[in-house]
Amino acid sequence: MIKRPHLLWLLVPFVLYIGALPFVNRVEPVVLGLPFLFVWLLAATLLTPVAVWLTWRGDRRMREARR
Repeated sequence: MIKRPHLLWLLVPFVLYIGALPFVNRVEPVVLGLPFLFVWLLAATLLTPVAVWLTWRGDRRMREARR
C-alpha cells in the first residue's frame, strides 16, 4: 500500500521528541550524572540524522530502481 515506506524513518524523530516526551519527562534516574530527560533528548538528537540518512538512502535506491 505505501509506495515509499522508507519515509516512515522520518517518524522516528517525531516519536522520540514528541510522542515519548510525556513518558520520559523526569529527572530520575540519573545517567552519567545527567538527568534522564537530557540524556533522552541527546539520544534523539543523535538518532535524527541517522533516520534522515536511512530515508535518503531508501529514496535513492528507489530512484535507481526506476531507471
